[in-house]
Amino acid sequence: MKGYYFITDAGLSAAGVMSDVENAVASGVAVIQYRNKSAETRALYDEARRIAEICTGTGSLFVINDRVDIALAVGAGGVHIGTDDLPYREARRILGRDRIIGVTVHTVSEAREAESMGADYLGVSPVFATGTKADAGAPCGVAVLSEIRRACSVPLVAIGGIDLSNAGEVIAAGADMVCAISAVVTKPDVKAEILKFQRKFGI
Repeated sequence: MKGYYFITDAGLSAAGVMSDVENAVASGVAVIQYRNKSAETRALYDEARRIAEICTGTGSLFVINDRVDIALAVGAGGVHIGTDDLPYREARRILGRDRIIGVTVHTVSEAREAESMGADYLGVSPVFATGTKADAGAPCGVAVLSEIRRACSVPLVAIGGIDLSNAGEVIAAGADMVCAISAVVTKPDVKAEILKFQRKFGI
């Protein structure tokens, strides 16, 4: 797992979620995460099913934020869970061992705990201050990201306040992937913006 990590955001998207996903897949992103905290379950299912179809047969892993039931229903590759979502052990019990589970962490101790439970990757968030996610919390900074890199061996995704100006610093601190929602989906050419981040990883 390396490179740009794509998260959908219908509220910020200039072109629409499906167009964004198609461009992300075309850019060769490692992971597509479908996140929608406001839609009803049927709408979530319908959108997730369409994204699953777009990702099928590509190199992009499709995961769904929080909703283990939707992930199973559409055959997604896994889920991403945060501190207020279904506990990791329950998510793993339901999903089994064949699907990926990513876990959001904010501190070194949380990272160690998540890795010890079996998380496949860690989302370190927020690295910098961000307005994209209202409940993101205080930024941890690249120093904490570096500490987590030294403490854990699973892939790390850096999220929160990242753009082209600071992505290099984040990668140097140990991030295997970066997510920069506002810096990508608000722009006219989503693919071109993602590729700028991909090049920072030599992709």
